[in-house]
Formats: sequence, structure tokens, C-alpha cells
Amino acid sequence: MADPAIRLSGVRKTFDSLAVLQGVDLEVAAGETITIIGGSGTGKSVLLRLIIGLIKPDGGRIWIDGEEITPLPEARLLPIRRKVGMLFQGSALFDSLTVAENIAFPLREHTRMGEGEIRERIQEVLGLVGLPGVEEKAPADLSGGMKKRVGLARAIALQPRMILYDEPTTGLDPSNIEKITELIMGLKEKLGVTSVVVTHDMQSAFKVSDRIALLHEGRIAVTGPVAEIEHSNLTLVRDFISGQLETR
Repeated sequence: MADPAIRLSGVRKTFDSLAVLQGVDLEVAAGETITIIGGSGTGKSVLLRLIIGLIKPDGGRIWIDGEEITPLPEARLLPIRRKVGMLFQGSALFDSLTVAENIAFPLREHTRMGEGEIRERIQEVLGLVGLPGVEEKAPADLSGGMKKRVGLARAIALQPRMILYDEPTTGLDPSNIEKITELIMGLKEKLGVTSVVVTHDMQSAFKVSDRIALLHEGRIAVTGPVAEIEHSNLTLVRDFISGQLETR
């Protein structure tokens, strides 16, 4: 059998004596979309940062495409990070740069592409996220939904094999939530990427996911296909889902 695209075994992380993750075990198959749900402060975003190597676990092991990244120094992590794009919760755009310059940033940092190639790639990824022609706009001129989509364009600029989404629909109106949800599904179909989504939006989670995992008390408490989670009789799952649907 092929190695999973992402694998975590016994992953632990503590901040200021607070044990956030207490032994997370998770596997994500190549091409799969898995959504991680759970209450605020349970460590969902921390999990994404561990996967991309922005922080290191205090214990346990993490593999990306069969290669263990846990012990690697920063320099060795760079080629692995190129495989993984991330859409940060606040989009994390540079306010002083135009849309084009934001997307060009990782291309100039991590590739030897010429400026003509970079311009073509910028146009290509903006087309993929449905924002052609906004290259010269500043982030301040964009709506919340547009910022998310530009952040996503930057995340896919390096043609990653995996995309991590940190609360991609938070703070958006229903129309933009639907657009981002459709983008997540569309990019999986067009690019064949493996996706890990962190969200409180259960309607979006049900649409985009192949599987859903519930993070509770520092561990993955439950994982299963969408239909199994949606109709689960487990009190822990039912209480979380009903609470999120009520507040949507």
C-alpha cells in the first residue's frame, strides 16, 4: 500500500504548561479531503502548523509523503513545505504589496522562474480562484471573501500536492461561504490535491469532505465518512454538530 500523504502518530504539543495536543493519531490518504472539527481552543490550527512544520511537536512523529519531518532542521523543511500550501485564517496577505506581488512572493523565494513566467502563473492561479484582473489591487481594496481567494491563489502558486485550510469561511457572508466551499471542491477536482480543512462550519464541512475527524481533549476522538459523522448517535458528535448548526 502507498504511504498516506500525511501521517501523525502520538503527536503532543504544550504551550505554557497547557497540554493542547495529547497524542494525536491521524492519516490522510493522497487525494483525500479530511475536515477537522472541534471546539475553540482544542488545537485544530496548531495541528495545521505542525503539519507544515511551522512549529515542532513536543512528542510524537509526523510524516509528509512518507518522509518524517519531525527531526528535520529548517533548511531541510523548505522543500517539504513546497509540497504543502496553506490558507491562513486571516489570509495573511502583505498589506504593503499588491495582489500580484503577494502571489509572486513565494515564487521568487522558492523558484527560479523568470518574471514573465511569474506573471503567467499569477494570472493562472487568479483564474483558478475566480479573480482575474485584480493583480494591481491592494489588499485594503479587497472584500473579506476576495482576500481569502487571493490567499488561496498564493497557497497554490507553487503547485502544492497538499493544501491546508485554516477556518476558510470564518467571517464571510453566506454568498462568499458558498464560493469558498465550491473552490475547495473545485481545486481538489482540478489539481488532485490532498486537503486538510479546519472549520466550525458544518454545512461546508459536509460538502467538501471525504472524512471528518473530531478533535477532543487533545486527541482525535472520532473519525469517519461524512454520512457516518452527520448521522452519528455519539453524544459527543451530536452535541458539537447541533451546536454549530444552531450558530451558523
